[in-house]
Amino acid sequence: MKFGLVPVNVGVKSVEQTVGLAQLAESVGIESVWTFEHVVVPMDYASRYPYSADGKMGARPDTNFVDPLIALAAVAASTKTLKLGTGVNIVSQANPLLLAKQAASLDFVSGGRFMLGAGIGWLREEFDAMGVPFARRGARFDDYMVAMKKVWSGDVVEHHSDFIQWTGFKSYPVPQGGNGIPVIIGGVKGKIYERVAAHGDGWFLPVDNAADLAEKLEPLDAACTAVGRDPRSVEISCMWDTQGGLDAIKAFEDAGASRLIVPLLALGKDPVAGISQLAENIIARC
Repeated sequence: MKFGLVPVNVGVKSVEQTVGLAQLAESVGIESVWTFEHVVVPMDYASRYPYSADGKMGARPDTNFVDPLIALAAVAASTKTLKLGTGVNIVSQANPLLLAKQAASLDFVSGGRFMLGAGIGWLREEFDAMGVPFARRGARFDDYMVAMKKVWSGDVVEHHSDFIQWTGFKSYPVPQGGNGIPVIIGGVKGKIYERVAAHGDGWFLPVDNAADLAEKLEPLDAACTAVGRDPRSVEISCMWDTQGGLDAIKAFEDAGASRLIVPLLALGKDPVAGISQLAENIIARC
């Protein structure tokens, strides 16, 4: 089982804190660090956050919410083997050509360690602030994923759709892995199974128990089969709050997960001590 930490870019007081947490994670055998993304946090919003009982995200409007790619670039410069993931970037509200360039550039400066976690977004008020339509964001996401992979190919780009008119250019650097940047689709809502099957090298689920994971993998298997894809080619990452210890890890593994991403808040008020305890009590015994 691989282990990650999330988020290293929210609520931090300095770049030294972000980098220090990442370096500690790398030194104790944690595989990856992850970020969240919101460009703005509205003072109030009617949109409902789908992963909390009260419909509100945890971050306040005055919380430091460092841009994910910039935060991970700082981490890349200060680590050697640690993988870097966005969990997730809101692709539907981004300029897809700029995001493709930024992602390829982060892959370049990190030596191929970047994974693009990608989602469609839920916060209409943020889309409004960005000047991007909230409507059809799912269709826009699907189109952007196809288009961005063309940018990463190194070939002459041609892409014409309802959302994009691209013709006759190349964009370098291209990702170092040879197969593009790993795309980790995030979420459990809407057409998630079809999107993971069509676009995802992995799936990042906000579930915290193995039974819930097993239930959700059944429709994913069907979606992959429908497009002629082996479901085992999708790497499964889950949120885990450390409850259940080694037994919970075994259950996740048996259900099909290969990475558990631990929220820093689950490690207590002192994340440095929490990371050290996670390494000693869990990672060293797996």
